[in-house]
Amino acid sequence: SCDIVSKVNMQELRNALQQAEKEIATRFDFRGSSASVEFEEGDGLLKVAGDHHAQLRSVIDVVESKLAKRGVPLKAFTWKPPEQLPSGGMKQSASLQQGLSSEHAREITKAIKTLGLKVQPRIDGDTVRVVAKQIDDLQAVIQALKTRDFSVPLQAENYR
Repeated sequence: SCDIVSKVNMQELRNALQQAEKEIATRFDFRGSSASVEFEEGDGLLKVAGDHHAQLRSVIDVVESKLAKRGVPLKAFTWKPPEQLPSGGMKQSASLQQGLSSEHAREITKAIKTLGLKVQPRIDGDTVRVVAKQIDDLQAVIQALKTRDFSVPLQAENYR
């Protein structure tokens, strides 16, 4: 059996955001501007700000490059549209997705059932447990799920 989950390594996320903050503080094109990155861990909310739209996009690019280097999946964040601030600046926020929603879990179990393998997928809260008699069937399920795009990062854990 194995569990299909959607989790983000929080330590790697924190490290990537610290690196992004350092780069934004030292880069010449961000000097004297309102460019910033802020992460509220309790809410799982990432907030970025800039003086104008192009600078906001640059800040997001810095954050995404640091996340990619640290192995944090970019799909883990759902970005909201950018907002204009009264001061003339721009801000944009993204929420961190931890765990599988019930819609995603149903979609994953449906995809597993369409493979036609002798496996039993079952939804356990925010995970999908897949039980099979043969290890090859589990490996085939994991490989098939990696090739499909479910708009959330997927990992297989508790592989027995």
